[in-house]
Amino acid sequence: MRMVDVIVKKRDGGELTKKEIEFFVEGYTKGDIPDYQASALTMAIYFKGMTQEETANLTQAMVSSGETIDLSAIHGHIVDKHSTGGVGDKVTFIVGPLVASAGVPVAKMSGRGLGHTGGTLDKLEAVEGLKIEMTKDEFIKNVNKHKLAVAGQTGNLAPADKKLYALRDVTGTVNSLPLIAGSIMSKKLASGADSIVLDVKTGSGAFMKTLEDSEALAREMVNIGNNLGRNTVAVISDMNQPLGFEVGNANEIREAAEILQGKKVMDLRELSLEIASHMTVLAEAFTSYEEAYESLEKNIDNGKAFEAFRTFIEAQHGSTEMIDDLSLLPKASYDIEVKAEKDGYIKAIDAESIGVAAMYLGAGRATKDDVINHGVGITLNKKIGDQVKEGEQLVILHSDYKEAEDSVQKVKEAYQITDEIVKAPTLVHKVIK
Repeated sequence: MRMVDVIVKKRDGGELTKKEIEFFVEGYTKGDIPDYQASALTMAIYFKGMTQEETANLTQAMVSSGETIDLSAIHGHIVDKHSTGGVGDKVTFIVGPLVASAGVPVAKMSGRGLGHTGGTLDKLEAVEGLKIEMTKDEFIKNVNKHKLAVAGQTGNLAPADKKLYALRDVTGTVNSLPLIAGSIMSKKLASGADSIVLDVKTGSGAFMKTLEDSEALAREMVNIGNNLGRNTVAVISDMNQPLGFEVGNANEIREAAEILQGKKVMDLRELSLEIASHMTVLAEAFTSYEEAYESLEKNIDNGKAFEAFRTFIEAQHGSTEMIDDLSLLPKASYDIEVKAEKDGYIKAIDAESIGVAAMYLGAGRATKDDVINHGVGITLNKKIGDQVKEGEQLVILHSDYKEAEDSVQKVKEAYQITDEIVKAPTLVHKVIK
């Protein structure tokens, strides 16, 4: 088989066979197929697309390119969740304990943040002593004993995806639905869960800015999961403003803990219950979504969900003192107010700009070598639909600098105020099974 024939076939709109896709992925991963031929094929895919079968075969080939996690020693039906990335997205810290409180095992492999979206591992490390790296045996033991563990991804998970993504990033082929879907799902499938719930973000702070594009990506990923033997559900959720009121690392952990203690931050609570309900139904812990939602809500009210969170932190050597007294979590040196410049109603908040403002403070990374400052971040006091008066506080920047002009400017750019009454945006747009 020649790589040039595979390229020409896709260039002309042909459907690649399983063997042709495996030939490409294996050859490129080993270095036998050069970058220029791989980029020619990804560009052909960008323009010609792939069928459901091709995309599933591409994903499976990327899964098979490296290590897969064998979680068969874990008791019960393992359900994983994945978010396509957002600002203020601390849903994992709420959903994990919620699902665990229903007796369903959650074995989560997570990554670090880069750019305007925060990383799950970075946020968890705001808790003093919390251990992210663990052996496979430790990971499985924690899940079996406590129903929840979160660890860093192994370096050899879907290496073909890592290599292909780096190539797509510099050849203008990132925004291809089959390539995006295959990239995300290859890592999820290699992680060993039995079922998957996807939180696909849409809006200004999301990778996919329009509902149409987000729905297309969600359907692509659900098809891949189902075609490769994993029951998969996608929830399309709004990211036209940050989730909850906190953006950063320690302050997102604090807000997640408060939700589990019953605080009514409604968008965050609602989305977490939505995702956790689908996860527990896939695991057959409940017979219906409605039953799951009601039971999980009770587990917040009766303290079971918070206890599962505290147990998870303790099992991974994190400071339970910080969880029992959230004021002990890292804090910045200065609070800087950003105030409204006129009366009106909040029309829009560009979530990406808020994420970038937090990154400028040190809450995120501009490059992979940047060091995270766990104490800095942003607290939003006004969200879309809220009324505001001139001079009223919109946002507090938690900074280790007395002045943070770049972040202040980004926040001002993010907020739009209008004279007309504005409705709050829909949180969950669609569920795809």
